[in-house]
Amino acid sequence: MNGIINPDIAYVVLVLGFALAIMAMTAPGTGLLEALAFAMLIFAGYEIINLPFNLWALILLVVGVVPFIYAVRKSGKWYYLLAATLAFIIGSVFLFSSDVWWRPVVNPFLASFVSILIVGFFWLVVRKGLEALDKRPSHSKDLTKLTGVSRTAIHHSGSVYVGGEEWSARSKKPIPANVHVKILSKQGFVLEVEEIKDK
Repeated sequence: MNGIINPDIAYVVLVLGFALAIMAMTAPGTGLLEALAFAMLIFAGYEIINLPFNLWALILLVVGVVPFIYAVRKSGKWYYLLAATLAFIIGSVFLFSSDVWWRPVVNPFLASFVSILIVGFFWLVVRKGLEALDKRPSHSKDLTKLTGVSRTAIHHSGSVYVGGEEWSARSKKPIPANVHVKILSKQGFVLEVEEIKDK
């Protein structure tokens, strides 16, 4: 192997580059994630050109995405997540080829740690994203039976935390921050509230 750096480093930079690229595609923003992902993938790509790789391990890494998708879509099906993680670990360990086919080039402990970390992170992120998409917006709910907490002082304007969300609020009488309030009515996205006095 005539690579300039250690294959373990090339592997970690490659995985981080792909992870940042996926995050940049799902949450476009300032361009910082995109630039960092691009730089990491170029750096890893340059190093990988100098390292021979196993095609079967690369295919295993790609195929591992299928059980991962099933794990995300099928709630409670942990064995899909396990299959994806094992595919990623084995594919990662044998991604680069050595003079003996069964001898791993990437450290197995490093590959296991990185694979479990990345799979766990993206499993949580994707699941939470899907839950958010399935959740109905609460602006259509009847909030008048709920109570909340004033986030700011409220009079003509302010904000309250009700039903797991922050809302704009107004009141006829001044209300200090961090007190319990009762929802009287809702007009669009603005709640009319009054302070709940302690008895």
